[in-house]
Amino acid sequence: MTVPALQETRDRIAHAASIARRKPADVALVAVSKTHSAERIRPLLQDGQRMFGENRVQEAQDKWPALREEFPDTSLHLVGQLQSNKADDAVALFDAIHSLDRPSLVKALAKAMDKADRRVPCFVQVNIGGEDQKGGCAIADTPALLTQARDAGIDIAGLMCVPPLEVEPAPFFALLARIAADNGITGLSMGMSSDFETAIMLGATHVRVGSALFGTRG
Repeated sequence: MTVPALQETRDRIAHAASIARRKPADVALVAVSKTHSAERIRPLLQDGQRMFGENRVQEAQDKWPALREEFPDTSLHLVGQLQSNKADDAVALFDAIHSLDRPSLVKALAKAMDKADRRVPCFVQVNIGGEDQKGGCAIADTPALLTQARDAGIDIAGLMCVPPLEVEPAPFFALLARIAADNGITGLSMGMSSDFETAIMLGATHVRVGSALFGTRG
């Protein structure tokens, strides 16, 4: 069963990677399935998509255990903000966390991982536009947070950002790539439905695509 929107997205990823002289296989597609039902998600699973992103722990707990019984090789990523009191649940359910952004969450996740004896790779979210209303570590505080996370035994998968809305995202993606390079990091979770091709050309290793695959709402 072929899902046209999934094939189109894969083609767009491959084209952007080709322009950037990168291999399409080096760009992971995280299909952001927040607000969408298992019935909407299953066709993508049947078409071979295996990496999915959710914004909320509770929503993921409600729908993913049954889907993972059908498709046990699925990789589930938390791409939304995480409250420290949900760290145990997040470590139990997710295979990667894209929103590590503060010292208190480092401590909560490290404790949860030790308790579960399970290491979950994390992306440090950087507030790349310095926006008060957004989560993310301040740019200046990023090196210290990376050190704290590594010292706590957390595997750093990369950096993540969400650029400001309605402005050209390329400078923000380029800045995140520079911060990553300065800190010896290669993973870059950046780019969503409206701008993932730009992100790929600037080094994204993970693109978080929702509406281009599922439409606007579940």
